[in-house]
Amino acid sequence: MTLDSISILRQYWGFESFRPLQEEIIQSVISGKDTLALLPTGGGKSICFQVPALMMEGICIVVTPLIALMKDQVEHLRKNGIQAVAIYSGMKKREVDITLDNCVYGKIKFLYLSPERLYNDLVRERIRFMNVNLFAIDEAHCISQWGYDFRPPYLELAKLKELHPKVPFLALTATATERVIVDIQQKLNFPKENVFVKSFLRDNLAYMAIEEEDKMGRMVRIIHKLGGSGIVYVRNRRETQEIARILINNGIASDYYHAGLPGQERDQKQNGWMTNAVRVIVATNAFGMGIDKPDVRFVIHLDLPDSLEAYYQEAGRAGRDGKKAYPVILYQKNDEKKLVDTLEASFPDVPFIQQTYHYLCNHFQIPYGAGEGLTVDFDVVTFAKKYQLPLVPVMNALKFLERDGWLTLSEAVTIPSRFKFEIDSTELYKVQVQYVKYDKLIKAILRTYGGVFENYILINEYEFANKLGVPYGRVVELLKSLEALEIASYLPSTDAPQLTFLQNRVDYKHLYIDHIFIRDRHQVKGEQVNGMIDYIEKSHCRSQSLLLYFGEKNAGFCQVCDLCLMRIHKESQRAKIKEEIKNSLLLGPKSLHDLIDSLTFGTEKRRIEIVRDLLDAEVIRLEDKLYSWNTLF
Repeated sequence: MTLDSISILRQYWGFESFRPLQEEIIQSVISGKDTLALLPTGGGKSICFQVPALMMEGICIVVTPLIALMKDQVEHLRKNGIQAVAIYSGMKKREVDITLDNCVYGKIKFLYLSPERLYNDLVRERIRFMNVNLFAIDEAHCISQWGYDFRPPYLELAKLKELHPKVPFLALTATATERVIVDIQQKLNFPKENVFVKSFLRDNLAYMAIEEEDKMGRMVRIIHKLGGSGIVYVRNRRETQEIARILINNGIASDYYHAGLPGQERDQKQNGWMTNAVRVIVATNAFGMGIDKPDVRFVIHLDLPDSLEAYYQEAGRAGRDGKKAYPVILYQKNDEKKLVDTLEASFPDVPFIQQTYHYLCNHFQIPYGAGEGLTVDFDVVTFAKKYQLPLVPVMNALKFLERDGWLTLSEAVTIPSRFKFEIDSTELYKVQVQYVKYDKLIKAILRTYGGVFENYILINEYEFANKLGVPYGRVVELLKSLEALEIASYLPSTDAPQLTFLQNRVDYKHLYIDHIFIRDRHQVKGEQVNGMIDYIEKSHCRSQSLLLYFGEKNAGFCQVCDLCLMRIHKESQRAKIKEEIKNSLLLGPKSLHDLIDSLTFGTEKRRIEIVRDLLDAEVIRLEDKLYSWNTLF
């Protein structure tokens, strides 16, 4: 490896040497080769594109679907004196325009983009004029329909090579099966196979999967026993609050996190956990991507993940410091049925998808023959309730509409709170006189905003808290109370994705949906769900099962997972019982009853089982109902 790369590593990151495979990957990129790198969670993927980009003239374009990761990496690069910018949903057109200009004419070294941005002709055209030295594709498994998190906008990435044919791709992912590895390279048009794979083995992780009726009690006991910092993953937002409350009631400093919280609140919660002010964060899978906290001692799943790929990534957030850590699944038999039911709900039929499109266009009042390029804030829960549609099929119908090029759905962005008075000014004055506690807030709203009787206006609760000199929570409480009295409508800040229509509206009966793709995708997801269930039910070693799933055929027993510990205990107990049987029979022949009573290890059933095994192996003999030791052994 060149001195330049080591100097850059030392100068900007303070490391004296690279981690395994980083050097080889960097050399491949510097040589201009399209490269696929598989490094497990915490394996240092970002170094693999950041170092070579700094070694070369020009700008590195990083494509990632994770806005939180974009912001985090841009912030870190800037702190290190490296010029970096990001373009993501929610930015104004003028803001995007200035950012792209700086990339063309300025000294920006890294431009982070969401894949949806590549649908924009303006963005693609400006990239053409940039001096690009590398295309880094993060979460590269998203390009493959065989992967666990297929995202249609990733299919646009191959077009980057049309803009800069000689610039190499560096595709990066933490999880990919053998089929996905092949598919990534094909989708990105690699001229020849070029893959660097670090073993998926994390030998400091003691994987556990425990069938448990009392999940809450077991979870609390595990956390108390293990100590340290951890994550508890649940399936929905409501559960994050409920579980956090249970932990707090059991003396465990905890908080909850989900994508529906305002951005500022999410940052505060994440920072509290990162700095260990909070021991345990209870979260949906929206939490954790791009977060590098080394001292996580446990990751507990209270619901079954829908694939081993997802589980490996989430579990891999434990033990990044190399010390022993525990990824634990707590499950009940009914959880497997829930997983299968969710799978079936995730694949609506074509008429349902067409109907969803029809309702979607009506929802946003789009006329036939219009709508191309329209971008709107989209709350899928409100939409589903309005048209009385089941939520899970609707969310997946949107994915299939996205895959067939009818729309794109971006990662969630924060939508500010909205407010509107539902009574006229005369009635409102009576309220101010009758309910003094609302008077100051109502006056502040009327002084700050116009049109609040006619339209919803965007409000900032923190701004009013500062003006009135009261806590933020008190402002929210008053606003909710006004709504409860039907004086006003208050819609708290939510994280809603942005939806963009890519084509003009057509009659839904003529809407093309690729039913063959849906059938194939259903099969893939079915295999992934079965893989998860097999991991729970049929593993001989948890770590070995994960490694085999990802194509590592010669994996041995890890000796630290729950199954290995049980097997070791059983083998140890067997050896002790066998030794006791030998010592007892060497003192003289015994009846089965007397022999079993002379033993101290194991249950009666286990002792009898081992006696029978030894009898079958002719290690002991049975004559006239008396057992004796075969002296040949």
